[in-house]
Amino acid sequence: MSVPDRDELAAWLRLVETPGIGRDSARKLLAAFGPPQAVFEHPPDAWREVVPPAQATALARPREDLAALVESTRQWLAADAHRHVLTLGDPAYPRLLLETADPPLLLYAAGRLELLQAPSIAVVGSRHATAQGLENARAFAAHLSRGGLTVVSGLAAGIDGAAHEGALEGAGSTIAVVGTGLDRVYPTRHAPLAARIAAEGLLLSEYPLGMPPLAGNFPRRNRIISGLALGTLVVEAALQSGSLITARLALEQGREVFAIPGSIHAPQSRGCHALIKQGAKLVESAQDILEELHLPAASASPPPDAAPEPPAAEADDPVLAALGHDPATLDALVARTGWPAAQLNARLLELELEGRVARLPGQLFQRVDRG
Repeated sequence: MSVPDRDELAAWLRLVETPGIGRDSARKLLAAFGPPQAVFEHPPDAWREVVPPAQATALARPREDLAALVESTRQWLAADAHRHVLTLGDPAYPRLLLETADPPLLLYAAGRLELLQAPSIAVVGSRHATAQGLENARAFAAHLSRGGLTVVSGLAAGIDGAAHEGALEGAGSTIAVVGTGLDRVYPTRHAPLAARIAAEGLLLSEYPLGMPPLAGNFPRRNRIISGLALGTLVVEAALQSGSLITARLALEQGREVFAIPGSIHAPQSRGCHALIKQGAKLVESAQDILEELHLPAASASPPPDAAPEPPAAEADDPVLAALGHDPATLDALVARTGWPAAQLNARLLELELEGRVARLPGQLFQRVDRG
């Protein structure tokens, strides 16, 4: 895709980034007058017949930094052939997103643009995920990616990051829909992951360059995550969380919602259990999702998300047996095993270092099943 004409880009940015002009009003102006350049060929009096007078007045006064924003955007595009700005009428604009009630007017993209047309699944969940939740997110995403689905998530800490990492293992790769301009990375610790996604997958944002990580941006971008995908998988989520917002948006968009069940004692499982009660499809493996979406099985064998039978040594470990699959306190494990606390602590530390047990907040321990 070539760098847009300066005047065309300036018209789009003026329309979309003028303070007070929401997406609904911008769409009304486009419907009434045509492309943004045509909008600005009409006088403000004509705009007032379509949008409120205050918005028409705001549109008549371009932002003081508009020229600088246009220039920085053109320089960003020219610096890499894999960077793009997509408008609603662009042939590369994702078809599924166009079918939603509120598609972004502009999309900034960096990476493999063809992924926008690939069948995809959103994978979302808690920023404060358990070790088991992170393992599930990676394993499910890897299997789904090997099955031909592009995994869409939000580059957030926790489940999102694990889903992107897993998806990069398969041919389906991943799309990260971010809540900042594409010249910024949030959280900053995901900078190496974002760079890898830009090289092997796709970074996507509706926000202009320079946009910082404002709190209100992230709930708004969730409609893009769900809108790009055939369905949304919630791995872990609290009852009040952005992941449940994404699931609700997916339902409103007529898409499938899947949820992984968890411990009845874990706060991160309550959102998933609530979704299942409301009709979300309970899934125990990525293959459940592929079958529901009528996609062929992944070629990988065995599926990484289907936990294999533990080796005899692990199955016979008294601490793992006492721990089960729910979080447990040290006192509870002392009671179950009959071991002294010091001996039990030493064994739990060994298991933690081996990656078979995770230490959770509140002095809880949880078994980690590895695919």
